[in-house]
Amino acid sequence: MVDQAAALGLIDELRVAVPEEVRAAKRINSEGERIIEKAQEEAERIVAKAQEQAAFLIDERGLTQQAEADSRRIIGEAEAVAEDVRRGADEYAVNVLVGLEGDVVKTLQSIKKGIDLLDSRRSELREGEDDGSGPDTVLDDADFDDVASDEGVTQPVRR
Repeated sequence: MVDQAAALGLIDELRVAVPEEVRAAKRINSEGERIIEKAQEEAERIVAKAQEQAAFLIDERGLTQQAEADSRRIIGEAEAVAEDVRRGADEYAVNVLVGLEGDVVKTLQSIKKGIDLLDSRRSELREGEDDGSGPDTVLDDADFDDVASDEGVTQPVRR
């Protein structure tokens, strides 16, 4: 049969050992729960940071898209203004050139009149020499000086 003293000794040992094992198991269990809580908090912190970063990137992307849209609009406006300036400059240049052309035509007409006048004077001088009533010398181009008139056109004048 069973030795009563030995069995009671074993039961006492079990009573002493079991609470220690139960306490160790409870300690291990609570340590595991603490580690799980800490991991859960860390996971929540990482998720929150990731969401914050995602929101930042979305905002930044939106800002980038807005900036690109603004730059396209500004470039379009600048090109339109540049085209208007080019058109205005072309119109101004045409007006100046047309006015200059008119001045050149007037000047050319004055030159032709001056040449015609000189030719007629020469002819008169030569005719006067032939009939003996004119001066003894024949005038050539060196006998005339150019003098500016009020219109800015050069007129020949006899020296």
